[in-house]
Amino acid sequence: MSDPRADEAFLGRALDLAARGRTAPNPHVGAVIVKNGAVVGEGFHEKAGAPHAEAIALSHASEAARGATLYCTLEPCNHHGRTPPCTEAIVRAGITRVVIGCRDPKAHVAQRGVERLRDAGLEVLVGVREDDARELVADFATWALLGRPLVELKGAVTLDGRIATRTGDSKWITSKEARCEAHRLRARADAILVGIGTVLADDPRLDARLAGGADASAKPIRVVVDSSLRTPSVAQVVRTAREQPTWIAHAPDAPPDRIEALRGLGVELLATPRDAAGGLDLAQLAATLGRRDVLRVLVEGGGRLAGALLDADLVDRAAIFVAPVIVGDPEAPGLASRRRPPLTLASAIRLDRSLASSHGPDMLVRGRTRTLDW
Repeated sequence: MSDPRADEAFLGRALDLAARGRTAPNPHVGAVIVKNGAVVGEGFHEKAGAPHAEAIALSHASEAARGATLYCTLEPCNHHGRTPPCTEAIVRAGITRVVIGCRDPKAHVAQRGVERLRDAGLEVLVGVREDDARELVADFATWALLGRPLVELKGAVTLDGRIATRTGDSKWITSKEARCEAHRLRARADAILVGIGTVLADDPRLDARLAGGADASAKPIRVVVDSSLRTPSVAQVVRTAREQPTWIAHAPDAPPDRIEALRGLGVELLATPRDAAGGLDLAQLAATLGRRDVLRVLVEGGGRLAGALLDADLVDRAAIFVAPVIVGDPEAPGLASRRRPPLTLASAIRLDRSLASSHGPDMLVRGRTRTLDW
């Protein structure tokens, strides 16, 4: 007989393993094989083209997999891609029970993996730690279902909601501990998005400076929204473009000489149409990033870019650091400057499944602004 508490615990282990991978454009997946209450094999999908989590766990378990239970965060694949179907390997290995976190959101494989296992006589339980399993693959689901990356808005604000003084001074609102956590957020993203205003004001490197661990070598793509290509050739994101990718989204009428100059420095240029208000069409930019297999974007631009993304309904998650600082100036910029702000609190954006954590004297609040279902 199954033990719900044991199922949750072993599925939790699989979730922890899954988070270690850098898998775009594939989903994060972890797998654990248990026999007689003991783990006999485990694995996670490390990167696209590498063996799937289930295959690694089965290899570790070897003959001990026969008669065992497989815990998998995502429905095992049942199609030929870069690797063979995991369902066939599971059946051949003699696994008798499979516990799955959530279904696969991609239409061509959803449910078929479960059906194949059940048709082979295996007991299959779906939906253990389901919300956690769905959140683990939320970026993949957004990409698969909406054709664009999951967009997470990151900000650092004072207690009165300011991101800088009226002179633009913002270094540093938060503590060293909070900034270290911000680098971890960067390391888990496929791309970091900023506006030209941030580049001109701060000249950021937009890298992930972490010591040790799986994320230490992460080099997320730097994406700059710069309709007129004002990004200086000496900007850090340009000077390091051959070491860490830099893409600049610009309007079709941007100066050709700037296009050639930046391209010659290793920058990739993304011609993007303008929207009705004259800015770049951020929905089109998001679709372009999706076509380039970018699954998760961390937004670090100023209030103008944040407001434009909110107006375009493109923000899926928020990660806001709150520092115990008060500016007390109504003219100081806030987190987001929207063209169409809500007129009532009832219509304001509220974070779902929000979590708060402490980092030095600061608080990080993370949550969802959108939840996809499949």
